[in-house]
Amino acid sequence: MPVSLSVVIITFNEEANIGRCLSALQDIADDVLVVDSFSTDRTVEICRQHGARVVQHAFEGYVEQKNYATAQARHDYVLQLDADEVLTDELRASIRATKAAWQHAGYTLARLTNYCGSWVRHGGWYPDRKLRLYDRRLGRWEGLLLHERFEVAAGQSVGVLAGDALHYSYHSVDQHVSQLNRFTSIAAAELALRGKSRVTVFHLLLKPVWRFVHGYFFRLGFLDGFAGLCIATISAWGVFLKFAKLRTKPASAALPV
Repeated sequence: MPVSLSVVIITFNEEANIGRCLSALQDIADDVLVVDSFSTDRTVEICRQHGARVVQHAFEGYVEQKNYATAQARHDYVLQLDADEVLTDELRASIRATKAAWQHAGYTLARLTNYCGSWVRHGGWYPDRKLRLYDRRLGRWEGLLLHERFEVAAGQSVGVLAGDALHYSYHSVDQHVSQLNRFTSIAAAELALRGKSRVTVFHLLLKPVWRFVHGYFFRLGFLDGFAGLCIATISAWGVFLKFAKLRTKPASAALPV
């Protein structure tokens, strides 16, 4: 018998994305749960219009929020999505086949990112595989403040899904820079929590240069045209910001509000 699948999504002010995400779930989801961090826009209204269950829960961190959302699902088999992701037909077919013959503790999917209207296939941004489909009894979300990941229990296997999740990441360069500022604050706080407080010229100059060269040339980011140039340049700037913020903030004050 096919397994029953819960789709869980965490949100905050995602009215521009959430409807598109939910519309692509009808033929795979037996339960759709949105855990919302008290959005001030139409996110909750749109979710309910699409028939999703909505639970509001204060945001305590990505790991904590995703573990909380996973625990609220009606079924043990869970697909976790972000509000700005949309399943393609091929990926939905792969998920349906997996539901009919579940074999692993979890499955990874590929993400194809749309950056300011362009699909990005180079620079390390594709296939950007993430473990998102899983049996919640056989793992949990782990990490500190950023780069959360679902870790399956020791000895468990992981499969691979066919098809892409379309990731509508940044609609403008301004949005990318704004989010970069927030994420570099979180990344600096995470480094401080790990006791990595030493910042040198190597971190402030050479690592940003290497990030640009590696992404733009070695990972063929230049093949993505203007989008590839923006991504490589802003990513390099992000490396500098992360270490500059770490250097100028004491560990006790590193956590962002």
